[in-house]
Amino acid sequence: MSLYGTMRTGVSGMNAQANRLGTVAENIANSSTVGYKRASVQFSSMILPTTAGAYNSGGVETSVRYSISNQGTFSYTTSSTDLAVNGDGFFIVQGGDGVEYLTRAGSFVVQDDGTLKNSAGYTLMGYEYSSTADPTIVVNGFNGLEPIDLSSAAISATASTAGWLNVNLPSNAAVGGTEKTSLVSFDSQGNSREIEFTYTKTADNVWSVTGIYAGPPATTVVPATTITFDADGQIVSPTSLTTTAFTVNGADMEAITIDISASSQLAADFSVEDGDINGNGASEVVGYEIDEYGVVSVAYDNNELVPRFRVALASVQSPDNLNPVAGNLYTQSNSSGVVVMGYAGSSGFGSILSGALEDSNVDVAEELTAMIESQRNYTANSKVFQTGSELMETLVNLKR
Repeated sequence: MSLYGTMRTGVSGMNAQANRLGTVAENIANSSTVGYKRASVQFSSMILPTTAGAYNSGGVETSVRYSISNQGTFSYTTSSTDLAVNGDGFFIVQGGDGVEYLTRAGSFVVQDDGTLKNSAGYTLMGYEYSSTADPTIVVNGFNGLEPIDLSSAAISATASTAGWLNVNLPSNAAVGGTEKTSLVSFDSQGNSREIEFTYTKTADNVWSVTGIYAGPPATTVVPATTITFDADGQIVSPTSLTTTAFTVNGADMEAITIDISASSQLAADFSVEDGDINGNGASEVVGYEIDEYGVVSVAYDNNELVPRFRVALASVQSPDNLNPVAGNLYTQSNSSGVVVMGYAGSSGFGSILSGALEDSNVDVAEELTAMIESQRNYTANSKVFQTGSELMETLVNLKR
């Protein structure tokens, strides 16, 4: 066995243990870092060719692995924009360079510009919310993503465009008898505008209805319209009323389609069975809510909750092979597989916890144990090197 080989083997062992100590130090330093994933060192032997008369000592090499797929515990907070993924999936964030990254660190805070950024300064990405269908996503890319921006939600006013008003008109009322009710609607500036509906019986099974905005100025928005009922007191026609659009005090009142299809004419007192109109007055933001499916909603002081965005999630076939980068972020590697996009709660993705953060998955007690092991192993390898050095010195001294 070569004495030089012995010394090289000892150095190889010390380097390997130094690498292990490096990951232990990093893990302990990040034991309180949100979403941090533990690093560990794997050892593999290096074997050199040997002959029958001499043994060539090899060495050891190391590779670093990250326990990215190992979920940490959760800590709960009072901020609704603190997010954690319970299950598989990563948040998609964007840096100032416009590049998208994956992360499990969900300590997001609303910025002055309305975006949500985590503690490392990366912006949460998603899609605009649609009440009719999920946005179309690119499965293997980040196209279509946009920063979640709540800046336009500061004060909201939505004009009324649709509603419903279902009443029971007394069938035993005399011809010429009238009944009244009203609905509150909203103009384009968020002002409430009351529309009064008057029903007048004109014949058996026939009523006339008009709608008037009391003003000022008083405006007829539903001209006299005949409503007919069948012998069973069920409405025949029309099944809806549409108000006339007009302008009042510089604000626009949109045309409002009001569904009356469930109205009836029965032998009972006049009553309003159901009625409402969409739209809302000017309201200020009082908070935000994010549900388990990643729908980001804005809460207003009129108790209205308006969905604005949906948080997108990403996954890969082999999360532990992602490339870690600074900022507790990950990028795709050749070994991780392609990035697949989706939503929380859908197949292959976990749910989103609002008001929670994923803790580091580092066990400090385990790291301290590993540190002691590495220290002892480093010392043992240094003794091998020291012994080889002493034998080399003896060999040199034979010439003296």
